[in-house]
Amino acid sequence: MPSPQQARAQASTITSRKTGKTAPRAQAAPASQLRALFDGPHLSPGQRRIAQYLIEHIAEAAFLSITELADRVGVSQPSVTRFAAAVGFSGYPALREKLQSIALRALAGGPGAAEEDRGNALQAAVDAEIENLENLRRDFADPGLVIDTGRKLSRSTPLTVLGLRISMSLAEYFAYAARRVHPDVRLVTLGGSVAYDALLQSREAGGTWVLAFSMPRHSHETLAAVRVARDAGLKVALITDLALGPVADEADVTFATGAGSRLVFDSYAAPGVMCAALLQAMTDADPERTQARLEEYEQIADQHQFFLRD
Repeated sequence: MPSPQQARAQASTITSRKTGKTAPRAQAAPASQLRALFDGPHLSPGQRRIAQYLIEHIAEAAFLSITELADRVGVSQPSVTRFAAAVGFSGYPALREKLQSIALRALAGGPGAAEEDRGNALQAAVDAEIENLENLRRDFADPGLVIDTGRKLSRSTPLTVLGLRISMSLAEYFAYAARRVHPDVRLVTLGGSVAYDALLQSREAGGTWVLAFSMPRHSHETLAAVRVARDAGLKVALITDLALGPVADEADVTFATGAGSRLVFDSYAAPGVMCAALLQAMTDADPERTQARLEEYEQIADQHQFFLRD
């Protein structure tokens, strides 16, 4: 009997093997549309604050005057005008028209169009995570970037996985699973000179990519480590909660997935699914290697009785 991982590796692929086609592209979530809109230009710190406010409050912010938006963000009106120009609009009225079209489409078709009773605080936290997962599902309507990145991570030997502080748990999960299908996965969970040594050694050993995690609160250590990786010649794929910011600016590929922030400590349903999607893409990139490694692991697990009999 194949293990659950083997069965899923055989049965699940991101694209259909029968047609070779991806699913039809669906309308991206409002936050994803805004990230795409704001992600291209190099924005100043003040402009990034405006962008992040719009992403987080699109339903309300799309209908604010320039004065009201400036007051909400804590910037000047000219700063808002310069931001509109920086992201490709003739002025704030043109930007607001675009924001309103995104907000109105979301309100017309989204499950959150009508105000509803969200129950207690725990239920509200679950509702927020469901919304994060719905946004991720819309992003996955076009899986091309996930497939391409998974292929590149699969080919990087060694593959370095970086996660410091609160991001350590996501990095450990990814590295643990990736070792089942990749011959050389190196996990980095300590910052400073320890991270620098590991990243430089990875590059010297022939590695080409680093998968980095940066979840709130974003640390200077993570930013420094990502910069070291880039300076050493490594490409960086980043899983984070924000598509805008200093760490994302340094990454070659960014997957922005919402983190649950309704409770004292954040929860990571959507980033966890993002990890699983990239792992799936890695298995799809080299199915023969995947199958051989999983079979070898199952033999060792049976020999040494790693797991209880269900």
